Amino acid sequence: MNEADLARGRDRFSGIAFSGGGLDRFSEKRDDADAMARLAADPRARCIVVGREMIAFEGDSPVFPFFEKAGFGPLRETTLLGVDGEGVPFYALHLDDAAVEAAGEKDPTVSWDNRRLALRARPDLAMRDLRSLAASGALAPELLGRLAQAKALLAWHARHRFCANCGAPSLPAAAGWRRDCPACKAQHFPRTDPVVIMLAISADGERCLLGRQARFPKGMHSALAGFVEPGETIEEAVRRELFEEAGVVCAAVSYLGSQPWPFPMNLMIGCLARAAGDALAIDRAELEEARWFSRAEARTLIEGRHPDGLSAPQPLAIAHWLLKSWAVEGASP
Repeated sequence: MNEADLARGRDRFSGIAFSGGGLDRFSEKRDDADAMARLAADPRARCIVVGREMIAFEGDSPVFPFFEKAGFGPLRETTLLGVDGEGVPFYALHLDDAAVEAAGEKDPTVSWDNRRLALRARPDLAMRDLRSLAASGALAPELLGRLAQAKALLAWHARHRFCANCGAPSLPAAAGWRRDCPACKAQHFPRTDPVVIMLAISADGERCLLGRQARFPKGMHSALAGFVEPGETIEEAVRRELFEEAGVVCAAVSYLGSQPWPFPMNLMIGCLARAAGDALAIDRAELEEARWFSRAEARTLIEGRHPDGLSAPQPLAIAHWLLKSWAVEGASP
């Protein structure tokens, strides 16, 4: 069984956004120079092009022939993503910042979000944001998963260009799945940052806790979340974050599912937790608001018909599926 076969397995949130790229990642052959050369020489090979954390598109497609790689501009990294079910290799190209220009880049009155990015060598191509692409539903889930894999892996390279052991510049190795330090010989492997995202359920099982941060869209409430810290289990991180952010003490914690979240390279670990009481002590530095929602009210959030105009995260986010699993499907800690 290869990785593509494993990816076809079912789980509670099967098909969630950014998962299921369907590639055999060839992990056992990444150090085989001859095998990697054969893949790179395959005329069917394809690539995804990333610049300044945006994805290059030609029309409606973000996939290009790999043999065109020299035409996109100077590259920082070229990494193998894997091979699809038909044996076609897929690569990710990370463009140097100099290859991408932004309209209004030197105008301090223009926010980064409003600058139009373009490739200097290929101004005919559009540069698009992965989060917006996922929200639009315009791409097949398998392709969206490959874009997420590319973005997260290249983000790791961009943030780990120097050896964490001695500080010397490190070099990509193993088809882009390792960085080696020529000075101290340390080897560094891609990191994924684990984040717990949890829905606290009241002691009677009939209400859930949702909160909002100031940066959220107006009216949107979501499950609470936080990074897993060193020396913690997932369950301990869930309990700590709920207590720190909302003053809620929890005992039972159950795992429901996970989601790759390539912003920049996280793994969202979805859980339900049983609260011991209803009292809240909100950390205003973290949350603008938090409160309990009944099961019926939670359904109105999911369905976009809350009488006060409140809303839940879109289906691209695991928070949506956590809320739905409890409010609609009856899941419990």
